[in-house]
Amino acid sequence: MSTEKSNAFVNDLWGALASMLVALPASIAFGVAVYTPFGASAAAQGAVAGILGATALGIVAPIFGGTDRLISAPCAPAAAVMGALAMELMSNGGGADPAHALVLMALTAVMSAGLQIVYGLLGGGTLIKYIPYPVVTGYLSGVGVVIFLKQLPGLFGLPKGMHLSAGLMDPALWRWQALVVGAAAILVMALAPRVTRRVPAAILGLGAGVLGYFGLGFLDPALRELAGNPLVIGPIGASATAIAAGFASRWSGLASLELADFTRIAMPALTLSVLLSIDTLKTCVVVDAMTRSRHDSNREIIGQGLANLASACLGGMPGAGTSGATLVNIASGGRTRASSILEGVFVLLAFLLLGRLVAWAPIAALSGILIVVAVRMFDWSSVRLLKQKSTILDFVVIAAVIAVAVGIGLITASGVGIALAIVLFIREQTRRTVIHRKVYGNQVSSRQKRLPEDMAILEQRGHEAVVCELEGTLFFGTTDQLLTQLAADLESRRFVILDMRRVRGVDFTAVHILEQMQAQLGERGGELIFSDLPKTLPSGEDLNAYFDEVGLVKPEHHIRIYPQLSDALEAVEDQLLAEAGHGESADEIPLELRDFDFVAGRKEETLQAFAACVEERHCEPGEAIFRQGEMSDELFFVRRGSVRVLLKAGGASEFHIATFGRGDFFGDLAFLDRGQRSADAIAERVTDLFVISRQRFDEVAKLHPRLAQHFFASMAHSIALRLRHADGELQALREA
Repeated sequence: MSTEKSNAFVNDLWGALASMLVALPASIAFGVAVYTPFGASAAAQGAVAGILGATALGIVAPIFGGTDRLISAPCAPAAAVMGALAMELMSNGGGADPAHALVLMALTAVMSAGLQIVYGLLGGGTLIKYIPYPVVTGYLSGVGVVIFLKQLPGLFGLPKGMHLSAGLMDPALWRWQALVVGAAAILVMALAPRVTRRVPAAILGLGAGVLGYFGLGFLDPALRELAGNPLVIGPIGASATAIAAGFASRWSGLASLELADFTRIAMPALTLSVLLSIDTLKTCVVVDAMTRSRHDSNREIIGQGLANLASACLGGMPGAGTSGATLVNIASGGRTRASSILEGVFVLLAFLLLGRLVAWAPIAALSGILIVVAVRMFDWSSVRLLKQKSTILDFVVIAAVIAVAVGIGLITASGVGIALAIVLFIREQTRRTVIHRKVYGNQVSSRQKRLPEDMAILEQRGHEAVVCELEGTLFFGTTDQLLTQLAADLESRRFVILDMRRVRGVDFTAVHILEQMQAQLGERGGELIFSDLPKTLPSGEDLNAYFDEVGLVKPEHHIRIYPQLSDALEAVEDQLLAEAGHGESADEIPLELRDFDFVAGRKEETLQAFAACVEERHCEPGEAIFRQGEMSDELFFVRRGSVRVLLKAGGASEFHIATFGRGDFFGDLAFLDRGQRSADAIAERVTDLFVISRQRFDEVAKLHPRLAQHFFASMAHSIALRLRHADGELQALREA
């Protein structure tokens, strides 16, 4: 073994040992807390369950999970959910005997583990991280409150079965020895981080409780008795034979289960699976931030599910990746998954070597440790959410989940949390505008290149059209907002163009609102126009097909759909120009050469010399004038008709770059540099062109240099106007 590997292994050993000292007492405490409803003698059984859970989770989770340094062990959410289930099963209404209740609890853990594995296999590990923070923090704070309240009987030494409020109101029932031991554990655990961080606070707190207990034992001989002593865990009877017998008896009870039993534990299992997954992923995020690594969420959830399955089969507590033990592992030198596996091994060794000493662990000290954990779990910073109006609802969500968790139960709180998560999602969607950008027709134009006189008309009448680029999801929570924001435009504009390229989903309520918009426009002779409908939404649905299915696009509706925004704008511009008497017609007269600015004003002799090198070309609709990638040096002047320039964007898709109409020119880049064509040029309708190659032009330029000078000056002027117009549109879009 190299020196570097040897040092890494030593660091992992120290990290594992230190993290075990944190995980072990907490695991014992959680196990005792969960098994308390089963009677006074169940504390020892709970301690064993906690230790077995820490062992199984510690060894199995890192093998399959893969996150370096992550320590998995029984945790507070698991203790809260399983403890609540135990109390429900053993209550008067629960109707379960202890043996049957233990079978149901084990089956709950198995179902929860199975769900975690399913989450990971289906990629749910990524989705779980996006549960709203107020719901998560509210639930975890509620778990903290529940754990705090459930540990008070142990802290005060109240008799088993005594209601908490009745016990707290009657000081005569308090065991002062338990209070002293618990107070010592709480005080030392709370203050330990200020004194030293080398020794885990939980170990120091437990040590203080043990010392306090045996100190009192010198004054009270009854405390030195193990059998029948309610203040300590008691004999754990954790031999291999005893554990195997318990395992066999528990799983033999599966044969007696009924369908009602599975229904009873379905929600606890679901709640447990989600909480343990969230707890693990939150810890993984912390590890990533501290070590500059990146975990695999889905793999980690599968690993945690397998570890919880192993723990349940052994009779151990379920758990998750825990932040406390993990941070100690990192701080103590842990570097790889070996530290996590060794931590589980050390838990088992400690159990085998020190199992008899565990029997003397004071229950009040364990309760004190969990009380400190519970207080630290509560999100005290959430109170500041009351200071701002924008976050009051978030505070209400947190408070509601906590109240339900404490007043009704954790299982009900999980359902409330899911419902509130939906409310938060809807609120977030409704607070965001669905209009990404809004511009008017005199601020943006199509890719149809127009003559100056046509552009002047469009600048005057362009305000009759409005373009709205929508984004997000159009559903019942956002469509009314869209209708409100477009109310003024629906009353004053003739054309409303909705650019749908950023839309992620549309529901039937949104379709109904769109129909209302169309009807309102139709009353004034206006039209609702769609462009860039997504062919595939995240749901896999074709939006164009969906509009057909729900009847939005009907012949009697004033609705048009275009593949690109430029096409929609071009159609509106053509209509406005036609109304002004400037529209292009099929029988338009082809322009003569002298009608183009490039040669306007030249002498007849010069004009004839230039005409001699110009070729006339006729194109039918759909005919290709040139193709992308072709070598060419020809410049084209449109005498009549129009030419559409398309760029192949990959596959069969094409992007509309520009449309050139009567009196315009195109192909200037290849004419200047004699390079490859960058796009396709296709005749949209019957088109007549003047064509001149650079080679023939250069021949004329030698004889008529002033013609060449004027020609390039006109070309530069036209290109400059195009760029200026494009810059104006970009500025309008930037300000929209």
